[in-house]
Amino acid sequence: MTHLVPLAEVDENKVTPGVLGFIVFAVMALAVWGLMKSMNRHMGKVDFKESPDAEAAPGKGDAKPSGRVGPQRG
Repeated sequence: MTHLVPLAEVDENKVTPGVLGFIVFAVMALAVWGLMKSMNRHMGKVDFKESPDAEAAPGKGDAKPSGRVGPQRG
């Protein structure tokens, strides 16, 4: 049975992340998963429809778009 011990060599000069590194990595992975789930939920609520009064307004079609979005009226 003593001949199996060398298979589990522990090098005192080798640095490994260990259990604490795994726990930190797992917590960060769970945090990223939660953030992505939250982002998908919030992006699902976004309405990308353009208001029809921007097309029908006379004289405003000639001006260059400013890139600004006005308040939405429901």
